[in-house]
Amino acid sequence: MSPCRGIGTAFADQDRLARTLSRDRAKDMASDYETARDYAERRGITFRERVERVVEIARQVPEKVRGMFDGFRLPTGGEEGPERKVEADPETALRRARGRALVRHARAVDAIFAAQDQGGQASPDQVSELQEARQRFEDVRPHGSHDAEAAYKKNPELAAEAASGDARRAIRALQLETELRTDPGLRADRFVERWQNLHRASDERYAAGDYSGHRATRVEMRNMAQSLERDPQLESILEGRKRHLGIGIDSGMGVGRDLTLTFGLGRGRGLGL
Repeated sequence: MSPCRGIGTAFADQDRLARTLSRDRAKDMASDYETARDYAERRGITFRERVERVVEIARQVPEKVRGMFDGFRLPTGGEEGPERKVEADPETALRRARGRALVRHARAVDAIFAAQDQGGQASPDQVSELQEARQRFEDVRPHGSHDAEAAYKKNPELAAEAASGDARRAIRALQLETELRTDPGLRADRFVERWQNLHRASDERYAAGDYSGHRATRVEMRNMAQSLERDPQLESILEGRKRHLGIGIDSGMGVGRDLTLTFGLGRGRGLGL
């Protein structure tokens, strides 16, 4: 037999073997199909319904998977990742800059408060740092340092909290001071409320024999009355609220002077005592 004839015979044998295997596999698949159908029908489920359910599940899977990754993009060599894009957003960058400026300013204020609590004064370096922190705060939030310091004077603990990184209460207090500065009516309400509280505390401390506390409270009242001389807008609004402030006279020199005379906050005796 020639080599070519031998190769041809081998291919023919392989072809016959393949056809035989194909017929056997077809019989097996038909048998599997019949077995699966019989099982399904015995379970009360038609084989057609089973197939339709499988197809439906297969159709839904891509939608679920796609929903899990909506909006998600893997960074490539020429693109920025999600975190880099957040940093590039101007509003987000401004909020973070304001947060950093607030914390730096709070640390500078808290350092000076600590020096004063120890009976000393702020060092030149501390004063310089406060001035720089104020300027940085003003750059990212106009009047930010002014409003923050107004809040810290009322509650020094807020400066310590913000200095440690927990600025939540400080931010709320700062926002309130901003509202007070920009809303004259609200400022007048707060002035009246604080004055009434101080007046009540002054009387209670005097009645309890706490004379040092009584004097300290009256110093605060005097400072409030004198502050109106530097705030003509607020003093003008308070003209209509003299009764709430306990003023019983009209000196013609303004609410601040009337408070000083009525409550004896100057050198002379008060008309209301």
